[in-house]
This record gives sequence, structure tokens and C-alpha cells, in this order.
Amino acid sequence: MTNQALIDALREADAVQFGEFELSHGGTSEYYVDKYLFETDPGCLEAIADAFAERVTPEDKLGGVALGGVPLAAATSVAAGVPYVIARKQRKEYGTANLVEGRLEEGEEVVVLEDIVTTGTSLVDAIEALRDAGATVNRALVVVDRQEGGRENVEAADVEMEALVTAEELLADRD
Repeated sequence: MTNQALIDALREADAVQFGEFELSHGGTSEYYVDKYLFETDPGCLEAIADAFAERVTPEDKLGGVALGGVPLAAATSVAAGVPYVIARKQRKEYGTANLVEGRLEEGEEVVVLEDIVTTGTSLVDAIEALRDAGATVNRALVVVDRQEGGRENVEAADVEMEALVTAEELLADRD
């Protein structure tokens, strides 16, 4: 899938919005990419899963960052035929109290999937949780890189980050 086809899918899902938006890290932006709109749209989710599936191998395991990375990991798991685990933001206080859910073997290679990266904090936290649980994490695939320092923070955690779309590409032909 080309970047333009994915950009078109994001727009068709009405996931790219313009106005004044507060972001999770406290900053503001003139545009917003609504992960809930693109992750709940079957056509858009399938396009993303197919694009991610092209970038993983049968030996990989996927790691979905809760909450937004979970549907991406589930859909990509089906598209690529590889298993996945879920990296929680906080340890649950009941049941197994796991920070990582699913089957994970010590030293297993996990490719982390995330929806949108701004500062990269959530992604780096998930990488650390997966590593603490015994995973080897060297790669992360993200749908949108907002190009606001997230890539640098992820790379500082010694993880290669690949974005399907960058903010520059997403906003290139904005009227």
C-alpha cells in the first residue's frame, strides 16, 4: 500500500480533523488524528493491518500498546498470521496482575505496534514493560508519526521506529 492510499483511508474514515486540539502530553495542535475513528473503521483498520503485515516476518511476535495499539495488533496478527501480546499502561490489581498479557517467552523478539507517536512516551513505556517481561524489542511500527520528538525518544531507547505516515505527508496537500 502506498502512503497516499493510507492517507486517503485515514481521511475517508474522517480521522484527520482540523481545529484547536489539546494533546495527551498537554500541548495543543491545529490538527488531530483520531485513532478511534481509524481503528473502528473496518476498511481503514484492514489497510493499516495489511501495511503492518508487509513489515513483519513469520518469526515475529507483535506487541500492542494499550489501548490504541491493541486493535492494530489484533488485526495485524490475523493479516500476518503471527501472535501478539498486549502491553498495559498499568498493572491490573486483580487476577494475574500482569503488565504484559498473552504468551511471551524469555528473549522472544517483539515488534511493537502503536497508533500515533507524538512524544513517544507511551511507546517507550510499553517497550520497557515488554523488555522487563523478557522480550527483545528492536523495532516499532506506528501508523502516524507527528514528528514532535517521538522518533528521537524511541530511538534513544535503542528501538528502530518506522511510521506508515508522517505528519508532513499527512498535511502536505492541506488546503
